[in-house]
Amino acid sequence: MEDPSGLFNSSLDGNVRRAIDIHEGDKVDEAALKELNRAAVALNLKAKNKPNPQRASSKRAD
Repeated sequence: MEDPSGLFNSSLDGNVRRAIDIHEGDKVDEAALKELNRAAVALNLKAKNKPNPQRASSKRAD
């Protein structure tokens, strides 16, 4: 997921997850955070609506 405003400030290995560390007293770019949330929701909805490939059945014939 793109982060044009640079809100992600903590990356984890493997590019599976990203984090935004917000500490008490930090100034947060509310507009950028809202846009990032909207983009994440849209990405998740797109993935949810994507058809999953059929997996082979694990049932054995007797």
